[in-house]
Amino acid sequence: MHDAPHESAHPAPSDAPGTDAPEDAHEDAYVHEDEDEDEDAYEDGPSDARRARWTATGAGALLTAAGLAAAVLRALDSVPPLVPLAYACGASGCALAAVLGSRGRTRRALWLMIAGTALMAVGDQFD
Repeated sequence: MHDAPHESAHPAPSDAPGTDAPEDAHEDAYVHEDEDEDEDAYEDGPSDARRARWTATGAGALLTAAGLAAAVLRALDSVPPLVPLAYACGASGCALAAVLGSRGRTRRALWLMIAGTALMAVGDQFD
């Protein structure tokens, strides 16, 4: 006939000083893992974006140089004028892709490099 809650002489294991309940320990570990993952995401994010920009810029510049060299070499040979024109147009597309890649538009730069390289391949088929 007591209205007060029953209190035992021994505290529950989760109430003991210096010990955490298993649920509390799990939540603390989860919070620390999330913080570590967020820090890693911020550290990896900009470096991945920077790497993608450098890759797109470098690949575009390399394809531009190759296309221009092929256009000059084909122009010196006795081939139809459409062949060096196709190489030059493909190289200009790759140059534009290098510019887009340096500005962070890596997806568009990739597609433009693909189109420029395909245009150079079509020009090679005219030979």
